[in-house]
Amino acid sequence: MHFPIKKFLSYYRPYAMLFLAVLGCAVLVSAVTLAFPLLVRYITKDVLEGDLSTALSEVYWIGALMLVLVAIQNIGNFFVDYKGHEIGARMERDLRSELFAHMQKLSTSFYDKEKTGQLMSRITNDLLMLAELYHHGPEDYLKYFIRFIGAIVILFSINAPLTIAVFCFFPFLTIFVMYFNKKLNRALRRNKERIGDVNAQVEDSLAGIRVVKSFANEHVEIEKFNRENNRFLDSRKNTYKAEAYFYNGVETFIQLITITLIICGSASIVNQTLDLADLITFLLYISFLVEPIQRLTQMSTLFQEGITGFQRFMEIMNLKPAIESKENAIILREVHGEIVFQQVSFRYEDHLDDVFTNLSLTVRPGEYVALVGPSGAGKTTICSLIPRSYDVTTGNVLLDGTDVRDIDLQSLRKNIGVVQQDVYLFAGTVMENIRYGNPEASDEEIIAAARHANAHDFIMSLPDGYNSEIGQRGVKLSGGQKQRLSIARVFLKNPPVLILDEATSALDNESESIIKESLERLAKGRTTIVIAPPVYDPQCRPDNRINQRRNCRAGHTRRVT
Repeated sequence: MHFPIKKFLSYYRPYAMLFLAVLGCAVLVSAVTLAFPLLVRYITKDVLEGDLSTALSEVYWIGALMLVLVAIQNIGNFFVDYKGHEIGARMERDLRSELFAHMQKLSTSFYDKEKTGQLMSRITNDLLMLAELYHHGPEDYLKYFIRFIGAIVILFSINAPLTIAVFCFFPFLTIFVMYFNKKLNRALRRNKERIGDVNAQVEDSLAGIRVVKSFANEHVEIEKFNRENNRFLDSRKNTYKAEAYFYNGVETFIQLITITLIICGSASIVNQTLDLADLITFLLYISFLVEPIQRLTQMSTLFQEGITGFQRFMEIMNLKPAIESKENAIILREVHGEIVFQQVSFRYEDHLDDVFTNLSLTVRPGEYVALVGPSGAGKTTICSLIPRSYDVTTGNVLLDGTDVRDIDLQSLRKNIGVVQQDVYLFAGTVMENIRYGNPEASDEEIIAAARHANAHDFIMSLPDGYNSEIGQRGVKLSGGQKQRLSIARVFLKNPPVLILDEATSALDNESESIIKESLERLAKGRTTIVIAPPVYDPQCRPDNRINQRRNCRAGHTRRVT
């Protein structure tokens, strides 16, 4: 996969000055660190081997200088750690906000295929590791690069042959590191996919916990979870195996370098081509060569985690919404509500059969139309084409004579209200859920919408009235109460076009009667399309069952099968 380096670096732009200050401090800290062995060498080689009568005062002076350098080093490290991590956290926030906003734009067809847990993993785990790379990556690589280069220059100035002997190991070490970096990259990517599967299984099981308990199938969910959890364990084991080879291999090279240095250095002292002070200095500076290699083993894991996280981030960001507004799309001003289907055919994917073909239908403004047919006949699909949840395969869907594909998406959907059988309420208060229909609405308008939906009385009976918490998906409310809140939400939206998708089919007779009255009130003066079961009877005979007459409005209803 091509790595978009320009896009990767673009997230530094808002924090460029602070980031440069962090890098500047990292350079300063590295330079100060390189000075310590030189001061040790000066003491051991020049001061202690010179005039000892003045040596003590010079040692004190150098000791004071070391204390100043320690203060500079620690203040610099504090700034790098604190502000560097703050930059990483800010960039993580920016990435997460951008990813979530992009997900909101993706079409319904995307969510038909993706698992919620996998998407959550991309928003949380992936970006957490990416933030660590953004902070630690440039800072650590720069810091250790300066130490590495500085140590090389100084070591060559002390003893070039000994330095060359040490560097004979580096080509082999580089090849070794590159090979295992690739293996780690594959393993870490697999880990992210597997933890996403675990998240998806958890989300699925917990969302359906009431169904699980009603069937006493806790053991089935535990088995499903354990299966995904074990797959994740297997991928982690493979990662740890690759890491063990990697870390221990690098450690072996480091030990070989140290042994080579001690043997060759000792031989040089015996041959009087190197003195003890220089060997001590050499050993101190070798740590600056070895430390970047040691850190590289940790940094490579961080690097691979961050890079795979960014690649998975870009996989979503590169997805274009299947449905979006055209340039210069039409903004609706006044909607009368005429809906026309012209020779419409539709299929969900190219390799699937058509749901329907050459469908033509006209719904006049203010008309109340029922779509009747068995489950799976395509009733809901037809209605989904009006707000462009999906686009037609062939043909046209017109709203007031304008193709819906030429209308701005937000403008189109603001003029269409949908009341579904499966009501979704958000965690929060009653007031917040009704206000979802119009975020700018006042409290008085929300209460008026609740009254229209026959919801005010039951809301006031709740412990905190409109400020009562209703729980995840409205679990603290009955089916009828949830449906009335959804109707109140549409009342507040006040759309000229209304779609009722079997909005009362799952309710008892008493709740259905209340909600039927609310729906009748909601539909008044609007173009209304009702999705109804096949037992619907447009004649509304008195002997019909409640299911047959709930969508009936004598003299105003047209039945389409």
